[in-house]
Parts: sequence; C-alpha cells; structure tokens
Amino acid sequence: MQRRLSPARSAFGVVGFLVVMEFGSGALQGWFSPLLAAIGRQFDVGAGALNWVNAMYMLVTVACVPILAKLGDMFGHKRLLVVASALVAVGSLVVAFAPSFEIFLVGRALQAPLAAFLPLEFAIVRARDERSASRSIGVLVGALTLGAAVGSLASGLLFGAIGDLTVVLLVPAVFVALCVPVVILLVPETVVRKRGRVDVIGAILLTAGLLAVLTGISNAGVWGWGDVRTIVLLVGGAALLLSWVVVERRIADPLVDLTMLTRGGIGLPIVASLLFGAQTYGGQTASFLWLLGEPARDGYGLGIPPAAAGAIIVLYALAAFVGTLLGDRLARRISAARAIALAGAVAAASFALMIGLAQAAALFIAAMAVGGVSAGVLLAVLPAVVVRNAPADSVGIASALFNTARTAAGAAAGAVFALVMSLFVVAPAGGGAAGDHSAPSSFFAVWAICLVIALVLAVVGMRIRVGPPAQEPHDSGRAVTEPVEER
Repeated sequence: MQRRLSPARSAFGVVGFLVVMEFGSGALQGWFSPLLAAIGRQFDVGAGALNWVNAMYMLVTVACVPILAKLGDMFGHKRLLVVASALVAVGSLVVAFAPSFEIFLVGRALQAPLAAFLPLEFAIVRARDERSASRSIGVLVGALTLGAAVGSLASGLLFGAIGDLTVVLLVPAVFVALCVPVVILLVPETVVRKRGRVDVIGAILLTAGLLAVLTGISNAGVWGWGDVRTIVLLVGGAALLLSWVVVERRIADPLVDLTMLTRGGIGLPIVASLLFGAQTYGGQTASFLWLLGEPARDGYGLGIPPAAAGAIIVLYALAAFVGTLLGDRLARRISAARAIALAGAVAAASFALMIGLAQAAALFIAAMAVGGVSAGVLLAVLPAVVVRNAPADSVGIASALFNTARTAAGAAAGAVFALVMSLFVVAPAGGGAAGDHSAPSSFFAVWAICLVIALVLAVVGMRIRVGPPAQEPHDSGRAVTEPVEER
C-alpha cells in the first residue's frame, strides 16, 4: 500500500533539490568575474572586448527569460526547467572548450537561460504548497545569493591553485549537466496550464525592443549619448516596445496579459522591482570603486587592496543572504508591504551613511553591509508578493517580468550613473599625463540619487497589496491538485 505525503513534506523535498540547483546557479553567475583577466590572455583580447563576457549573458537573459517562463506556464514549468538546464549545460561546455573568443561568447549566450531557473522554480514551489511558497522563495533567493558569493570566491581560488582555465570552467558545466537528470527524476511537474497559442509576434517585439534599448544604454558611455547609433537604438527600441503594447492589447493570447499589470496586483511590485534594481545594482559599481580608489593616486576612495575588497564583496553578499532569511519572517510579522517599505527606508539610510562616512573605512563597510541586508529582504519579499498575486496559470511570466525589470533597471541605472560620474571630474595634481579622474562628489551624487530612489521605493512599498492566502482548490475545471505518493 502506498503512503501519501503531506503537501508540506512533499514541498520541502522539492525545495531541497531546487535550493541546491539555485546555489549552483548563483555560483555560475559569480564564476566569471575573477577569471576575466585569464580569459583575456587565453583569447588575446583586451578590456573592451572582455566587457562582452557579462554583457552577452545579460542581454540574452533579458530576451529569453520571459519567453521561457511563458512557455512554462503553457506547457509545464518542470519541462521548461529541463530545457533551460540542458541549454545552460551545453553553453557551459562550449565556454569551457571554446577555440575562439567568438565561440566563447556563443557559449555565454547559451548560458542565459540560467536566469529562467528562478521564475520556473517559483511556479513549482507555489504549485506544491502555496501556503509555504513565500518561505520557499526566500530560501531559493538566499541560495542564489550565497552561491554567487561562493562562486566568485571559489573560481579565483581554484584558478590560482591549478592555473588551467579549461578545467576551472568545466566545474560549473559538470554541475549543471548533473542537474538535468535530477530535475527529470525528482522534481514534479505543475498541473495548471495557461491555455492559448504562443504569441510569436509579441515575443519578437518584446525581445527586439528590450535588446535595442539595453544595447543602446550599455554602449552609450563608449559611443556617447548623442551618437547616432545610441539614438537609433533607443528610439527604435522604444518604438518596438510601444508596438508590443499595442499588439498585446489586441490579440486573444498575448505573451503578457497587460491587465495583470494594471489591475491584477502585479504592476506596483514590478515598479518596485525597477526601483530596487536601479538603486541596488546601478549603485554597486560606484561603491566598489570607492573601496579600491587610492586617494593619493585617484583623488578618491579608501585605498583597500583588491584582495581585501573581494572579501568585502563576499561580506556584502553574505549580508544579503541574511536579509533573504529575514524577509519572510518580517513580512509575516508586519506585512509584506511594510517589510518592503522598511527595507527601502533602511537602504536610503545606508546610502546616507555611505555619504557621511565615506572616509571612515570600517563604518563605510558597515553601511554597505546594512544595505546588503536591505537588498536581501527585498529579494525575498518582492518576488513572493508577485507569486502570491499572480494568477495560478501565469506565475512563470509574472516572475519573469519581475526578474527582467530588475535586471534591465540595474543595467540602465549603471549606464546613467556612469554618465553622472563623468560630469564630476578633476585634473590630476601637478597636471600629469594620467588624465582626468572622478571627483569624490561624483560618488556622492550617485549615492544621493540611489537614496532618493530608495525612498520612492519605500513609498511604493506601502501601496502594494497582497492577495489572500491560498484556498483549497474548487472543481472549476481549470486546475487539478494531485497528491504526491511515495514510491
């Protein structure tokens, strides 16, 4: 006789497998930064070309994640998680054995479905046990955050120990390849489906529009904001996105149901994710540059050695991990809206402290850590709200929109902040030939903008409403909940 597992035990087992997978996903995302110099030597390319190692991944991520998540809503989230895992495994092998830099970038593009893991996993954990979904989401995001810190640290240490780039790049390839059969055998499929046809036109317009806008923004610092290429990409991308909105409103089976954004309780969390991405990811570069800057040489910074700065980056990631563990508890105690607002206010306070304590290394680092905890709370609570408010047949695409909005806003803010910092430059002392460098006021300007964005996020957070707790399913013909049996 077969014994049926309770939903809570079943969900716990599923989340356990997904946590390991998400830890590996985070490790892979953090794996490449310490290896950039070695990659440059391996393929004989300069710093400008090396920017594409991360840029290629980010651009294709923005394009593919909404599509994969939508297909998950239509054909099964486990099925698309297997597809995404297989693509990442193939891409990782291509990266490890690439004979040229161009093939290496193709591999990085194939790794982009890695970012679809989280939206698909969100849908799976909600389907298994909606009552514990918020806690599960916090654990998954925490695993991703911790994995990124460990991956960044481990890849540098491993390369330093063995000195073979191919072997170091093979480590995440083997891990992801092993994940494919694990997902097939151990992760259950969701049963709710979004009915309708695949919106090919909407997918093309959204992908092309996002790629055009982000490519224009990403290259504006090099080309110039007034360059014809920048203007054409920004204007053309905006026109494509406007066309996408028009198309989505008129067709029967859109890629994104826009009413879900305007009246479904998803719109404000997406706005909050835009603000979160802008103030967190957009401002990180300035913060880390301040750590590394040498006052006597650069006119700014704390003069912290690169190795110590790397340890501080890991500390920031660990602070964010702690925040993800606190997020669900905080939301349960004071409500999700107040937790988001509080995290936004704490983020604003951390930026204010960074401005006021910029010359005191220990206090500046402590202020960064406070901001990391705030970021972790937002990383845990915001997607949980999106998952709770999304219709059962649209959890994947709603989660993908959250992730894409956060990523796109971070990339755009980074480019804009680079422009802001270029407006505050000073000539080197003595009129040497080293060229102009950023003034301390440029960093303060970026942190002040982030402070304002964080305050706006706090205000938006207070207006977010969370849907009611999960109810037992009714015989509506739309969704079927099947008990999981122990084999």
